[in-house]
Amino acid sequence: MSGEQQQTLGALLVRLEVRERQIAMEAEAAHERITQLTALLDGLAQAAEHITITRKTLLELPDELPLVPTEPTPPLPDGPAYQQIMAVFADADAPLRARNVCEAMDLDPIPNNINNVRIKLKRLTGRGILTESQPGLFTRPRP
Repeated sequence: MSGEQQQTLGALLVRLEVRERQIAMEAEAAHERITQLTALLDGLAQAAEHITITRKTLLELPDELPLVPTEPTPPLPDGPAYQQIMAVFADADAPLRARNVCEAMDLDPIPNNINNVRIKLKRLTGRGILTESQPGLFTRPRP
């Protein structure tokens, strides 16, 4: 072979080697992308399976769910004042103090009336009918 042919053949071989490396890099990148897409596809298939299972479970539920038994409400102590106090709490949207209950019941907020109402509120708290969220602050228990 002549020198010119060897140079041309050498240049051609270099170009082929460069192209071969490019193809190998592109193939590796494509392989990584295939791995990522396969993982994504597997995740989507698993999510679809979970939805199918959830739908099947919901469709198998009875139309009417059994009622959850509730604890019976303790009876109120005798006396109309307790009925009035509970009526005040039925209308209240925030915890009340004994003074607030007196005012709502149209009682004069004098110490004797406030103390009598406080004693009744404590009795209702002891029976679980009311709760004392903070000292002197009464409310109905949350379900």
